[in-house]
Amino acid sequence: MNRPIRVLVAKVGLDGHDRGAKVIATSLRDAGMEVIYTGLRQTPEMVVNTALQEDVDAIGVSILSGAHMTVFPKIIALMKEKEMNDVLVTGGGIIPEEDMSELKRLGVGALFAPGTTTTEIANYIKDWVKENRSF
Repeated sequence: MNRPIRVLVAKVGLDGHDRGAKVIATSLRDAGMEVIYTGLRQTPEMVVNTALQEDVDAIGVSILSGAHMTVFPKIIALMKEKEMNDVLVTGGGIIPEEDMSELKRLGVGALFAPGTTTTEIANYIKDWVKENRSF
């Protein structure tokens, strides 16, 4: 790969807790990735449009609000509309295990619960990009 992995870190909806997203954004940057952080209160449309404009390899959604079963499917649907078939959608937050399974079935990548190490998240993104993106 000739350029750094580009990751969009997003906070969707009314969830105003962004400390975890900022920690992830910083740790991914420290792992050599280029990180675009959207800030708070983004819509799925804003996230997908920014991801398209920034030509990202991955979108990481931080969600603590309980709206994960609405937000992730909407992002996946919008990405399909825009033919963004080789961009990883991953994320983390408070997501019950049974919901994680359903979201993975819909095309969402690994979802990380609180307590996951930042190294594990960075390695997952690096491995996914290496296997699924061509440059």
